[in-house]
Amino acid sequence: MKTHIWDLRQYERNLTSYDGIEDIKSIFEKGGLIAIPTETVYGLGGDARNNQAIEKIYEAKGRPSDNPLIVHIHELDQLKAFTDELTKEIKLLMNAFWPGPISFILPLRKGYLCDRVSGGLNSIAVRMPSHPIGRQLLQLIDIPIAAPSANLSGRPSPTTFDHVYHDLDGRIDGIVNGDQSEEGLESTVLDCTQYPYRIARPGSITKSMIEAVLPNSVVTKTPLNTDKPIAPGMKYKHYSPDTPIKILENFHTKPSSNENWSKVAFIVPQSHREIVPDQAKFIPLCKDENDIKGANHNLYHILHRLDQDYDIEHAYIFSFSLNDNTTAIMNRMMKAANQNVVKGDEL
Repeated sequence: MKTHIWDLRQYERNLTSYDGIEDIKSIFEKGGLIAIPTETVYGLGGDARNNQAIEKIYEAKGRPSDNPLIVHIHELDQLKAFTDELTKEIKLLMNAFWPGPISFILPLRKGYLCDRVSGGLNSIAVRMPSHPIGRQLLQLIDIPIAAPSANLSGRPSPTTFDHVYHDLDGRIDGIVNGDQSEEGLESTVLDCTQYPYRIARPGSITKSMIEAVLPNSVVTKTPLNTDKPIAPGMKYKHYSPDTPIKILENFHTKPSSNENWSKVAFIVPQSHREIVPDQAKFIPLCKDENDIKGANHNLYHILHRLDQDYDIEHAYIFSFSLNDNTTAIMNRMMKAANQNVVKGDEL
């Protein structure tokens, strides 16, 4: 399959001036797949009403069929076709955070979306992206688009056009180039099928941010795994480069061992540069321990580069102190490292 490329960066403010929009729309309407940029990561989009399109998504990604997809919309009225009436509490949160990096799991009204989108559940995750190109595309296409991350299943999620091209060229109909994703991590997924709500997948919209809008609305305990996942990223290995990686806790002093560090990478804040072994590869994750936004933005790009740009055998990645702001990145890093943790004083 030839994968078509559309570079829409110069049309960001007004996609209607781009002549190829009808081609993109036609591919979606015919059940084809196109990777589109969002503010979180690039998504592999297909018509959420079309069983063949959804089957193609699972096939292109090598994705387990019980892993549900997130449906992307551009306006609230689209929800009327496949969800029940929204409560005032859910509307309050949607008005506060949409468009933006949060997905809401809602009761599914069957008959409009194809069955495979929900992974066999009676609920559906829905999101309204804020990326200027992605959002305009959804408006111009005007159909609900199912869009998991545009990468091979289990691999680091794509935050640039190059990441998508590396994984999916020749496997999908097209890729829209829209620069690097701003957030860098997948959306927060909030399960609204029960109350208090629960965060099924952490993201940049945190528990404290949600409760600033709707006090005491989020239960503290969140599921880490389940036999029947209600959101992407809950059950299977995710975000992993081919290069072995370990979480590095308590990294405060330079390792004292005489190990040959020349094939080892340290992915740590710039503030920790001086304690990285001299022969090791230093890869800056962010400015310092408080620069969580920078770490979120950079993480997946670094994980992709581990396999493509660096001649290393294994890597250590910095462990942040766990709090409301670091829950999302620690969730992704622990999955990328397959829960492997080492302490700095043991190196």
